Amino acid sequence: MIWGFALAILCLLVGSAFFSASETALTAASRAKLRNRADKGDQGAEAALNVTRDSDRLIGAILLGNNVMNILSASLATALFTALFGSSGVAVATMVMTVLVLIFAEVMPKSYAIANSESLASLVARPMAIVMRLLSPIVMIVRAIVRVILRIFGLHSEPGANMFSVHEEIAGALSIGAESGTVEKEDRDRLLGALDLGNRTVDEIMKHRSEIQMIDAELPPATILDTVLSSPHTRLPVYKGERENVVGVVHAKDVLRAIHKSAYDNKGDPADAVRDFDVMSVAMKPYFVPDTTALDEQMREFLKRRTHFALVVDEYGALRGLITLEDIIEEIVGEIADEHDTEADHDLKPGPNGDYLIDGSMTIRDLNRALDWHLPDDEANTVAGLVIHMAQSIPAQGQVFSFHGYRFEVVTRKDNRITKLRIRPLVSPAG
Repeated sequence: MIWGFALAILCLLVGSAFFSASETALTAASRAKLRNRADKGDQGAEAALNVTRDSDRLIGAILLGNNVMNILSASLATALFTALFGSSGVAVATMVMTVLVLIFAEVMPKSYAIANSESLASLVARPMAIVMRLLSPIVMIVRAIVRVILRIFGLHSEPGANMFSVHEEIAGALSIGAESGTVEKEDRDRLLGALDLGNRTVDEIMKHRSEIQMIDAELPPATILDTVLSSPHTRLPVYKGERENVVGVVHAKDVLRAIHKSAYDNKGDPADAVRDFDVMSVAMKPYFVPDTTALDEQMREFLKRRTHFALVVDEYGALRGLITLEDIIEEIVGEIADEHDTEADHDLKPGPNGDYLIDGSMTIRDLNRALDWHLPDDEANTVAGLVIHMAQSIPAQGQVFSFHGYRFEVVTRKDNRITKLRIRPLVSPAG
């Protein structure tokens, strides 16, 4: 009888260890690695992916099985030691089973499962699928009771929610890899930039309307041609009357082709070709997009329309700025510069006091990305906007502020715009 009880307790401990190891392996295993194994023909990995799809049912079956094993083994041990030692057998059984369950049914199987999560998940997936089917009626009843109790307290659960978030898993892996040195900072920034496109809108990266170079359709043709040739941009918006009234977009190549055709194909005087040129004859219809459009959606629209240029408007139809396909790509790969770029160099170099001279129009995201800082971008998109938001006013030149762990000094201000800022961390990274 004693050996029968001991054998039964041993089998129950093995069962408890199986459930503990299965729980850790199936929740800790990387779905990306399991998918890679499944694509190579690993049927166990495919089974692991299948059982983890219904996370609520999986956890319910594991917890039910594990608790049944532990409670039943403790009950048998209590009966056994009570028969051997009388009333003191309860205390003996409690101590013995605590040690056995803790070591052999919890710590040891879970430690092994963490170290070999994908391999073990592939092994236990099929047995767990059978257990889930067998315990399904009981698990459904338990889940129904839990939902009712949660509703009584005003809480709601999502049974179909998956326990894994691919975005968070990838972002966390990249951050850990960058900290450990196994992933280069540039690679981390590019991948995170691509992942974040769906969470960001065009108004965060657009060029503000005050910085847009435009062409007045009523200017003399010679002036328009000079503007097109001197501009570093190939596409320029055309307006009539006021800058808000954009009536078209011209491409530098279309302008030159039209003048060339008029001057040479018609055997006319080149001077007459310029004088008779009508900019609206080559202007394309402007493409307007809402300022709330997500970046990934806008990129798809650019590719679908085969265009690289859009004007951004607010909910009232007022012009706010412009965005290009290059702007979106730069959010992934970083700043793209060529021989015609006239904008300030974005390579940030520290001064003698560890401070950085920064354009006020630089986005907070670009600054954080370049220097691995953590300035918040919830209330403002640009560094100047953050300073104005925190100061609750437009600071004067020379004013100094300290917030979010950084020191901000207004170096130059033009009208109501902060154009240059000097910023440094209040505590050095080493400190």
